[in-house]
Amino acid sequence: MTSTSESSIGASTRSESETETDTESEKISPDNKSVSQASRPDRAEESLLSVRNLDAGYGDLQILTDVDMDVGSSEYVTIVGPNGAGKSTVMKSVFGLTAHMGGTVMFDNADITGRRPEEIIREGIGYVPQNENVFSTLSVRENLEMGAYILDSVPDDALEAVFNRFPILRERQDQKAGTMSGGQQQMLAMGRALMLEPELLLLDEPSAGLAPDLVDDMFDRIDGINRDGTAVLMVEQNAKEALQRCDRGYVLANGENRYMDDGDVLLNDEQVRQDFLGG
Repeated sequence: MTSTSESSIGASTRSESETETDTESEKISPDNKSVSQASRPDRAEESLLSVRNLDAGYGDLQILTDVDMDVGSSEYVTIVGPNGAGKSTVMKSVFGLTAHMGGTVMFDNADITGRRPEEIIREGIGYVPQNENVFSTLSVRENLEMGAYILDSVPDDALEAVFNRFPILRERQDQKAGTMSGGQQQMLAMGRALMLEPELLLLDEPSAGLAPDLVDDMFDRIDGINRDGTAVLMVEQNAKEALQRCDRGYVLANGENRYMDDGDVLLNDEQVRQDFLGG
């Protein structure tokens, strides 16, 4: 079983209509609105990350059922849905932290299904969990250096790039991580995940626990990471803000895919808003 510290370093789903098409997801029109129902979009050839028919959970408890998901190169994708929908389990499953029960996870045309987190890190995926995402007794700089633990030495250019992106980390590099504010710790966790310059960054609830005036700043920083070429797959409680900023979104409920479309389409669909976004 992977330890919390190990996961930090790298840092439910059959659709309501089971009709499949060869090239795109099935279209449904609740209340005459057009939103893509997440069936099985044929995006695998163009996807950086391709999840197909994923069944996963913890021990014998299955949380995800038949989940499909894609993230393209440099794409920004958000997963939203109610509490208990299985959103975080998707992230953990991609990163090798759950019991794999079926389906496949492909990354950059390599099968990473069921592989260990340290192997997945080497493939080019960074992960920032929601909780316990910094080493509180280590300094900021030591936390960042841990992000490059699979290398023989810490690359100076990677460290400098993180300091340039998050200047507060340079200023506080000798400070113990546990004494930093919640927002600063979140920056540190993201910075550590960026030390190996991943192609894909997994972010689990990055705005959780942040003061309202810090939420927009955090989202702006994530936007910047994506603009610089890193693909982002994010689970976020602030669904409306996340859908406004992302390229595409997935809606999960009860461990299953419910909807998939461009973020603004989901955000403005009456049925999705009523069922999942609080009207």
